[in-house]
Amino acid sequence: MSIVYEGLDAVDGSARFGFGGTKALASVSGPIEVRLAAEQPSKATFEVLIRPLTNIPGTDSKSLASALRALLSPSILLTRNPRTLIQLVVQSLTPKPTTRFQPALTAAFINASTLALLNAGSIPMSGVVCAVSVGRVQSSASDPAPLALLLDPTDEELASTDASGCFAFIFAADFGEPKHINIVAPDVPGSKLVWTNWTAAAGTFDVAELARATELAKVGAERVWIDVKNSVRDMDRSVSAPPRVVASEKVREETMESSEAEDDGSDDDQMEI
Repeated sequence: MSIVYEGLDAVDGSARFGFGGTKALASVSGPIEVRLAAEQPSKATFEVLIRPLTNIPGTDSKSLASALRALLSPSILLTRNPRTLIQLVVQSLTPKPTTRFQPALTAAFINASTLALLNAGSIPMSGVVCAVSVGRVQSSASDPAPLALLLDPTDEELASTDASGCFAFIFAADFGEPKHINIVAPDVPGSKLVWTNWTAAAGTFDVAELARATELAKVGAERVWIDVKNSVRDMDRSVSAPPRVVASEKVREETMESSEAEDDGSDDDQMEI
């Protein structure tokens, strides 16, 4: 996964999110002035636009934009800024995906949108939405083994699946006690599924399989949430800065002691770790 806060001009927040080579860019403006025809007296108007890498938005782009607006709305406190507009613009940075808006690209759209909303800082939020994709490997008559589920399948792996979809979860303190992942990761708050577009080949849909895919997707979404939380600390860093490397506590202590021992009061530049 890759997370970059772009710092685009003329917007309040922007970010880029990627699963490997599948990347998406999102920008947020708001609260800003809204058109009179779209004004709502009790809450802000939330508008989502999806721009393809080439050409103009088509029916599929508008359909996905409507889905993004529906699944992201529960994470935004729209009633805090009535009679205003919150505009989210999302663009694909993947040149030629095998399928139009394949599940991994849809998940990248959702995660980039969440990062842009966090980067804006001007939009009150009640939770954080994170998404991942899951695929199910095709079964064959010569292989009696149970079907395998793949988390974040690539374009090549997606071609060999007979079921796939994107799963979006909202994380918030209201959804149960935090889940402790391990000794170095932060506690992950409770979550619930807010949207999925899981589809299966004719005659292969299985409710139990969907439940398994949802549980696997939840584990992946928790990993995304951890990376999103850790990225907030580096939000103000330059786009060209190298990826942040987290040292162990022992290394941190040795580095601090070494820096204090070498500090003789001079004005020489010090390396910051």
